[in-house]
Amino acid sequence: MRTKIIIFFIILNFNIVDAKTFLIDSNKVFKNLRCLICQGQSIADSNSEFAQTIKLIVRDQIKDGKSEKEIYDFLIEKYGEWIVYKPPLNKVNFLLWLLPYLAFVTGGGIIFLLLKKRYNH
Repeated sequence: MRTKIIIFFIILNFNIVDAKTFLIDSNKVFKNLRCLICQGQSIADSNSEFAQTIKLIVRDQIKDGKSEKEIYDFLIEKYGEWIVYKPPLNKVNFLLWLLPYLAFVTGGGIIFLLLKKRYNH
């Protein structure tokens, strides 16, 4: 009886490990990768040879158990940050990530000051 329980948990453990490798949604990855041949299309939307090749590479890497981050890192190393629509945050593009929030806060501050000025008179 004890050995059956141990075998059950061993099999369950292997199934959980296998399930983790298939948790990556390839379509999500495809939609975040830019086709370098087509203007403004993701590889999910493109039928170019480049897009088909990248799809095969992504599928192979998912099959090899790579994480989403490892796949993006591999493609960024090979093709540059331009290939991903959402590049990782680093010191080179920090300002690009911060700029929309700064603009939002600054715009909100200006609107607040204008409304405050208008209603104080």
